[in-house]
Amino acid sequence: MRAMAHVAAAALLCGIHAGSASADPLPPGAVGYNIEAVGYSNLNDKPGFKMSIQKVGERWYLYLGMLWNEGWQIVDVTDPRDPKVVKEIQGPDNTATDQMEIADGKMITALAKISPGWGGDPAKPFDEGVLIWDLKDPLNPQKLGQYKTGSLGTHRNGYAGGKYMHLSAQMPDFKGNIYVIVDISDPAHPKEAGRWWVPGQKDGETPAAPPGTVMHGPAFVAGNLSYLPYGGAGMIILDISDVAHPKKVGQLSMSPPFAANIGVHTVIPLPERGIAFINSEAIQEDCKEPLQHASVVDISDPAKPRLMALFPLPLPPADWPIKSFCERGGRFGPHNQNTLLHNPFVQPQGNLVYLTYFNAGLRIYDVATPTAPREVGYFLPPDPTRRYGTFPKGKLVAQTEDVLVDTRGYIYITHKNQGLWILKYTGK
Repeated sequence: MRAMAHVAAAALLCGIHAGSASADPLPPGAVGYNIEAVGYSNLNDKPGFKMSIQKVGERWYLYLGMLWNEGWQIVDVTDPRDPKVVKEIQGPDNTATDQMEIADGKMITALAKISPGWGGDPAKPFDEGVLIWDLKDPLNPQKLGQYKTGSLGTHRNGYAGGKYMHLSAQMPDFKGNIYVIVDISDPAHPKEAGRWWVPGQKDGETPAAPPGTVMHGPAFVAGNLSYLPYGGAGMIILDISDVAHPKKVGQLSMSPPFAANIGVHTVIPLPERGIAFINSEAIQEDCKEPLQHASVVDISDPAKPRLMALFPLPLPPADWPIKSFCERGGRFGPHNQNTLLHNPFVQPQGNLVYLTYFNAGLRIYDVATPTAPREVGYFLPPDPTRRYGTFPKGKLVAQTEDVLVDTRGYIYITHKNQGLWILKYTGK
């Protein structure tokens, strides 16, 4: 019965909106369960990555940081069946532009030195830090200021509005990114307000920090607590009631046994329920690394977080010739959740967790019972037909990257070598 459901879903996904006026038809060959494919944009043949969204009047605008150094795009998704790229903004040369965030009418965009493996040229100059933009005119962002680290730049930064940005920053004299809080009360003159790092990250400190220790970000601030996804050091909870002097409250290490490279990539805390959803990020292709994880953590006592449950590993459809996604090529493992819960136009966290899983596409889990999460939907885009960048290094397969769900229930997913899919969950 389950295999027949897959086939039926695939037929729906391949044939939906045939003959519509959409400029970019749905690529054929997608497979899904409890998912409707609504719309698609090839993003002018550029790879989208991180996303945020806002509604202005009656228009809905999706903002994207582009892989790898393609700048930023704005897509009008008012009609999700016909998304339109309405603005492209060029980024600085030789600089990663894939991370961004929106709140309080501002957009912050991360800048970082792009590695040679991702197409960077170490002999050429690059820009770094964070650009701060005014979105009063939603289609023409205006630069307000820039914060610079004095080093290699920033990665997945958090900004929920107000006075402070919460950065994943590579700072001088440190190994790996650390947590830096920046005051943007005057956006033209941002200034550091506080910082925290794992002992051993600062040059000269001994012993060395655990393998894979890096503040990946974004920090998720709830009240006076800041929840940090800190790679091989795990999930770390800080008290930032005094932003100049953050203090560690609790920590949960996940590595070993799980992969340490980005051992905790995302933390979504729900203090009102006493739980958090955390996950790592797959790095090596063909599963040539320790197992990755997506997990439920008890944070009812922030000083003593404990593992409650693991999300089930995705399995290929029963009628596929492979028995494990490790056989498909590319990366297999978790990456991004629907994280931007501060955004009034993003669906609040309920009993569904949306998680991208690289070559396993988008997975949707029911977490009504936190000790027993179960999969209730998925979407597997077809394999791409061209390679936009240098990844995956091996077989050219689908690699689903980021996910965002708006308050209308539309699901947006981006990919390394494919455009923007817009979906709708059809389960109960």
